Amino acid sequence: MKVATRMQFLTTVDWEKKTPNESDFLIRRARLKFDGFAYSPKLKYKIELGLSNRDLAGASSQTQNAPLLILDAMVNWNFSGNFELWFGQTKLPGNRERVISSGNMQLVDRSLLNSRFNIDRDLGVQLRHHFILSNDFVVREIFAVSQGEGRNITRKNLGGHQYTGRLEFLPFGTFSGSGDYSGSDLKREPKPKLAVGVSYDFNNNAVKDRSNLGSYMTNYVGYFETDISTLFVDAMYKHKGFSFMAEYADRTSDDPFAKNSDGTLTGDVVKVGKAINLQTGYLFTNNFELSGRYTNVKFDDKIFGDNGEKEYTVGVSKYLSGHKLKVQSDISYRDVVDDNSHIIYRLQFDIHF
Repeated sequence: MKVATRMQFLTTVDWEKKTPNESDFLIRRARLKFDGFAYSPKLKYKIELGLSNRDLAGASSQTQNAPLLILDAMVNWNFSGNFELWFGQTKLPGNRERVISSGNMQLVDRSLLNSRFNIDRDLGVQLRHHFILSNDFVVREIFAVSQGEGRNITRKNLGGHQYTGRLEFLPFGTFSGSGDYSGSDLKREPKPKLAVGVSYDFNNNAVKDRSNLGSYMTNYVGYFETDISTLFVDAMYKHKGFSFMAEYADRTSDDPFAKNSDGTLTGDVVKVGKAINLQTGYLFTNNFELSGRYTNVKFDDKIFGDNGEKEYTVGVSKYLSGHKLKVQSDISYRDVVDDNSHIIYRLQFDIHF
């Protein structure tokens, strides 16, 4: 068994156009992780606990109003050849940026695309497989069936279940150190490496306004249910210190307006829309990195009217021991349609081992 811990200390200053300036100091993340194998290396396990207030927040009646302590609790069984069966609670195979660990990010935190459309963690089962198509061309397939309401649910399942499929293509072979799921080209890939992924998620009779995340949509008789679909397309490229990541998200719903049994609106609305995220960086030989990101999020204007957010971010990082010991800082300009734009500065120290 391997025991690990991780801490992130964050300072944020926010200059907003229509409100007073704000600043805060946070323990952004504080986590414990245990992983290893039982009986055979083919039977692996992982449990990760979130101890910071932000990790613990989000309790509801469906979690018996208890803090959301458990992030991951899962078993991985390599039962035959290149086939693996994962069961328990862990991240769904959604957008690449979400699956990248929060300790291995290129910038201080994830993008607006991720915060608005990701599908995060859930409880269920995943079947994973990979094969070599020709030479070094690797193809990965993932299929997941989960509860559809997020992590740490303790009461009976509401609505239907969630189904997620993902295909990944690595035409030039695998990345060094699983670099396709790590920010920055810390391994300085000597040859070009590319990974392209497509994920489709269908949440049958979902009861939350962001698929398995967000707020429950309640009505007179209990919960409003509607089918929610989310599509992700993403890519990661790395070569000699240069990295580039691109993501696209598109969420739709059969009926985005939550209703009572008599057809009247409850006021809850499914957050349907589209987003694009582009991120790049270059790691210099002294392990200093300059990076940048552009994100554009727009919810369906037929539902939400004239809306949208664009964010431009420039970041710098100093890696003292890769992602395990680093200092990162970035500044963002968030352009919001309603003219409530603002500038955000962040400074973060990260240590994990």
